[in-house]
Amino acid sequence: MPQAMPLNWLSLYFTFIIIFFIIIVKIYYSQNKNPKAMLIKFMKKNNWKW
Repeated sequence: MPQAMPLNWLSLYFTFIIIFFIIIVKIYYSQNKNPKAMLIKFMKKNNWKW
C-alpha cells in the first residue's frame, strides 16, 4: 500500500468491507430461514442486469 494514500481512503476501504460483510451475513441467515423468498427478492433486485 503506497504511503501517499491518505487515511480517509483507508477508512473508506474498511467501511466498504464491513458493509459488504454485513450484507453477506444478512443474506446468508435469511437464506437459511426461507431460501425461496430470498431468491425471488434477489432476482427482482437483479432484474436490471438482464
